[in-house]
Amino acid sequence: MKNIYYNKVLIFLLILLFTSCEEYLEKYPIDNPSVSVFLTTERELELAVNGAYAALWLNFKEDLPFTQHLDLASDIGWNRSWGDFQELGNGKVEPTNPVNQLLWENLYIGVQRCNYAIKGKETLEKITDQDKVDRLVAEARVLRSYFYSHLVELFGDVPFYTSNLTLEESEIGRTSKIEIVDFILKELEEASGVIPLDYSSTKDIGRVTKGMTLALKSRVALYNENWDTAIDAAERVMELGYSLDDDYSQLYRKEYQQGSTEIIFKLDYLDGPIKGHDLPRWCSPRMHSGYSAYIPVQPMIDSYLCVDGLDISQSPLYDPQNPYENRDPRLHYSTIVPGALYRGIQYETHRDSVMCWDYNTNPPSRVANIDATNPYASFSGYSWRKYAHFVNSRELDNSETGVILMRYAEVLLNYAEAKIEANQIDESVYEALNLIRNRVDMPDVEQGSSVAELRSILRKERKVELAFEGLRLYDIRRWGIAEEVLNGPLYGRIPRGLLSAAPTFDENGTPDYSNVPNKDEMRIIEMRTFDASKNYLFPVPQFEIDINDLIEQNPNY
Repeated sequence: MKNIYYNKVLIFLLILLFTSCEEYLEKYPIDNPSVSVFLTTERELELAVNGAYAALWLNFKEDLPFTQHLDLASDIGWNRSWGDFQELGNGKVEPTNPVNQLLWENLYIGVQRCNYAIKGKETLEKITDQDKVDRLVAEARVLRSYFYSHLVELFGDVPFYTSNLTLEESEIGRTSKIEIVDFILKELEEASGVIPLDYSSTKDIGRVTKGMTLALKSRVALYNENWDTAIDAAERVMELGYSLDDDYSQLYRKEYQQGSTEIIFKLDYLDGPIKGHDLPRWCSPRMHSGYSAYIPVQPMIDSYLCVDGLDISQSPLYDPQNPYENRDPRLHYSTIVPGALYRGIQYETHRDSVMCWDYNTNPPSRVANIDATNPYASFSGYSWRKYAHFVNSRELDNSETGVILMRYAEVLLNYAEAKIEANQIDESVYEALNLIRNRVDMPDVEQGSSVAELRSILRKERKVELAFEGLRLYDIRRWGIAEEVLNGPLYGRIPRGLLSAAPTFDENGTPDYSNVPNKDEMRIIEMRTFDASKNYLFPVPQFEIDINDLIEQNPNY
C-alpha cells in the first residue's frame, strides 16, 4: 500500500520535536534519521513518542486536525471552500478523491510513528528510569489506538500492523474491524494502568492521561455496541474528578481552557514559533474579515429545542417570526444567528438588509452589511460561533484556542447511551443527562421515560451538545440514519424571509420541511445522495488498491 511504500521512511521519522514552553507541547522539525537508526537512549525514545504526538497536528486543512472537518460532511454543517471535501458528504466520493486519501495517509503516518516508538523500547542500551520508559510506551500505545479507531470507523476493515514493516513485508491485506477494535480495547485497558492521572511538570501538559485513555475506550466501545465495556470505562472516568465547566460558552476560548475541569484532551496552539490555526478566519462572518466558509445549516439551527424542553414544532414558546428566541442557549453559544451580536456588530443575512448596526461606536452607527451582499457570505445564513472567537486580526489566521478532542460531557453522554442501549436504565442515566442540560438551564429529563424515549433524548442531546466537535458523522453512521439525513437537499435559510412554520421532527431530531408552506423559498446549498450499499464507509484510496494486490476495495466503489 502506498502509505507503507511511499512513507516507508516515515516509520522512523521524528519530524516534530516537542519541548517545553510554559504550558505547551511545542514542535520543531529535526533532521530525518536513516532507516538503519535504532533508538538507543531514553531521550531518543521520548523524542520518538513526541513525534507520534505531532501526528495529531498533521495539517489537514487550515492547520486544523481532520476531526472538526468531519462535521462539515454530516447533516449539521457544510464546507464552501473545498470542493473535493464536499464529496465526502454529498455521496460523490470516489477512491480517487484526494481528501479521502489524505485522511488515510495522515492516520497511517500516526500509526507508523507510534509503532516506531513502541518498538524502540527493545533497542534501548541503558534504562535509568523504567517507570518513565513504560509510561512513554503506554502513551504511544494509546495514540496508536486513537489513530486506528478513526481508521476503522471511516474505512471499516483496514491493513493492521503493530511493528515496523520492511519493504518486503509491506504488502498486507485488510484485518477485520472487529479484530482491530478488540485490540484497541485491550491496549487501552493495559495502558490505563500505566498512564498517570495528570503530570506534575508543566512541560508535560497536553500528554495522554488516564482520563483520556479511558474516555477513548468508552468511545470505541460505544461505537461498536460493546455496552458493558463502554459503561465501565465511562464510570471510571467519572470517578477521576472531572466535572462540567460552569460556562459552556467559554469552552472554546483560549483564556478559559487552561483551567478547565471538563476538557480531557485537546490540541494546543501557540502563535510565533508554532503555527496557530485558521478557524476564526474560515468560520467568522464577512463583516469581521472572515470567509463564512465553514457553516452550520438550517437543520442544525432548527434542532435546538425551546427552553421548555420541547422541539420547535411542539413548543408554545416558538414564534416563527422570532425563531431564535426562547431556545436552548447552546444555539447562541455554538452558532451565530441573524439578529445576534458578534464582536459588537449586528449579524444579519437577510439579503435586503444592506445596512446593519455597529455598536462599537458611540452612538451606534449604520454600516454597509456585507454579510447580506457579499456573494461568498454564509450560504446557509448562519455561522459557527464555536472556535470563531478572536481578539485581534492576527488571531484570524493564528488562533491559539485549543481544539478539543475529548471532554467530560461526551463521557457522560457515552455512559448514558450505553446504559440506555443495554436497558440498564437507573437514576444515574437521568443524572448524566441532566448534568449536561442543567448547565445551560434546560429542564430535567422526565423520570420514567421508556428506552425509546431516552434514546431519542440522548440522540438529540449529542447533536446539540457536541456540534462542530467532529463526532456527528460517526453518530449518524453507527445509528444507521445517514441514509436518511444525507439524502436530498441541504438547506440554508430563506434568503429574504423566515420559515412560516416549524418543521416536524422524527425520533432522532431530524427536521422534515415537507409541510412548511414556504419551504420552496429555502436556499438549497447542494443536493446530496447517499447510497446505503456503500456510503456508510469511505473508499480505500485507489493508489493503495493499485499497488497492493492483497487489499480489496470497500463494496460498490
